[in-house]
Amino acid sequence: MPVFVPGQLTLELQETNRRLKFWLESLAPSSESSDAVLPVPMPEQMSGLLSELLRAGEWLRARPEHRDAELEHELSEYRKQVERLRGLLPLMHRALLSERACLERERERVQAAAEWARGSRQTL
Repeated sequence: MPVFVPGQLTLELQETNRRLKFWLESLAPSSESSDAVLPVPMPEQMSGLLSELLRAGEWLRARPEHRDAELEHELSEYRKQVERLRGLLPLMHRALLSERACLERERERVQAAAEWARGSRQTL
């Protein structure tokens, strides 16, 4: 478990909040309506989010008992980012399921074409 000098946790959380905001903005739909369409998350986006959440989790387990106002502010900002992510998760899930369905249809189309090609070779 990491040990922080005073103020280091605040700076680390500040950086994490900045990076989380970047990743969430790259994922966010253009409109805030509930039926907004989210683009399919890219692996880098998912990896970036997961990396930040894991890093922040490690830091939060090592947080001091006494928290100053700046640390409280950064904790509050982190909480907002996590809640924002929680709101995006259903849209991300829907986008990934849609992409999966498209990929499965494309795979079936390619398999059918391959079978047709094999059958055509046998008749020649």
